[in-house]
Amino acid sequence: MTNQQQARSFGQAADLYDAARPQYPAEALAWLAGDAPADVLDVGAGTGLLTRGLIALGHRVTAVDPDEQMLAKLTAATTGLVAARTGAAEALPLPDASADVITAGQAFHWFDRPKALPELRRVLRPEGVLAPIWNLRDESVDWVERLTEIVGSSKGEQMATGAAEPGYFGPDFGEPEVRVFRHEKPLDRDALVRLVQSRSYYLTADDARRRELVAAVEDLAATHPDLAGRETFAMPYRTHAFRVRPA
Repeated sequence: MTNQQQARSFGQAADLYDAARPQYPAEALAWLAGDAPADVLDVGAGTGLLTRGLIALGHRVTAVDPDEQMLAKLTAATTGLVAARTGAAEALPLPDASADVITAGQAFHWFDRPKALPELRRVLRPEGVLAPIWNLRDESVDWVERLTEIVGSSKGEQMATGAAEPGYFGPDFGEPEVRVFRHEKPLDRDALVRLVQSRSYYLTADDARRRELVAAVEDLAATHPDLAGRETFAMPYRTHAFRVRPA
């Protein structure tokens, strides 16, 4: 399965994705986009989890995503949006130098970087900021580490740590500033299963693999000493935020 096929797997589960995935800490978004209202382009916006957080901080947000099902959920769930447009990071439907900030929440790892980075630079204003952000499970917590042993690490989880490496953002951009923010999402056992079901490795798996994943996650929730017998618990996250300026 190609990278693009995996990236387009979420539309079939847009409602589930929107309900199961965590939001982003407001302090992380304030660090990314600044305190003053700005023209923000949210690329790979999905169902709008990041979009809505940026709007809540007073920014003027245009959302772009290649999946019409995800955009339909975004527009239904989001108020105060400047525009929602079908498009991809490699061919943005916006004019030159039209954004102060370009964000990408849980999305930058799906981009074809050699094609996307010059296009992102085209749309970004000279003093603007490219701002990818990822919510990563905090695997320093034992039960979360066990969960990763079951489901594996996603491409986004692998790339979020690699994005700090020199030259990652190519010749159009400088080296990134990086900050990590901690937060949590309350869950119960069913919500933990739904979270796993919202991931590309589940959505692109065959029925047998899906049943195997659900059974293993249910067993973890029933037997791990930190989870067994508890009606609710918190998924801990480390949010990796990047600010990258044009070279």
